[in-house]
Amino acid sequence: MEAVDAARALLGLEVGLLLCCVGAVGGCTVSISQPPVLEVDYAQGAVTVPCFFSTVGCPPEAPSSLWFRYGAHRTETLCVDGCTSEADKFTVRKAQNQVSLTVNRLTPNDSAIYICGLASPSSEDPRAKEAGAGTVLVVREARGPGTALRGLLAALLALLSVYVVVVLGVFVILARSKFNTLRNKEKEDSQKKKSARRIFQEIAQELYNKRHVGTSHQPEKDNTYENRTALDNYERP
Repeated sequence: MEAVDAARALLGLEVGLLLCCVGAVGGCTVSISQPPVLEVDYAQGAVTVPCFFSTVGCPPEAPSSLWFRYGAHRTETLCVDGCTSEADKFTVRKAQNQVSLTVNRLTPNDSAIYICGLASPSSEDPRAKEAGAGTVLVVREARGPGTALRGLLAALLALLSVYVVVVLGVFVILARSKFNTLRNKEKEDSQKKKSARRIFQEIAQELYNKRHVGTSHQPEKDNTYENRTALDNYERP
């Protein structure tokens, strides 16, 4: 970050010196605004770095522009001749309150800080020339496949989520079905036990009743035998 700030200070000084040749040193102020960061894929082919400006109290003519690039190893002054051809590496386009720099045939080496400088040519005010804060251009390699890979991973994650939901639903249904089956089986076993117990009780009651009836008739048979024996003894001489 310190290196970037130092580079911007150095470029600001260079802008001031270069713009002195365009606008000499009353009451004109130029303000510049640039996006802080631009990230692009080199396969995109070209990228446009915008530079927005406003003027207060300046002559009606359009301000002159200069572009600078601070790379990893050197500082470059871009488009001194205007860069109006599409075949050039850089192309400058001017519109109302905007000057844009297009970087053509992108490569990762185009990653740098791009600074826009403007000056009102016929103003003698020192504030008639200004340099922007700069735009950090980041040209990435193989970003397209990365984006496609992220999309594929997102789709796989969505499918996995659906699969997990379906599996959980099936598991819940099977668990409920198994629970109901076990519950019904327990009910059937309980009913069978009750039925067997009732049958056993009925058999035991029937055996008890038969035994009780047999026991109650036995004394009567003995009394009849005794009466007959006594009668026979009485009738004998």
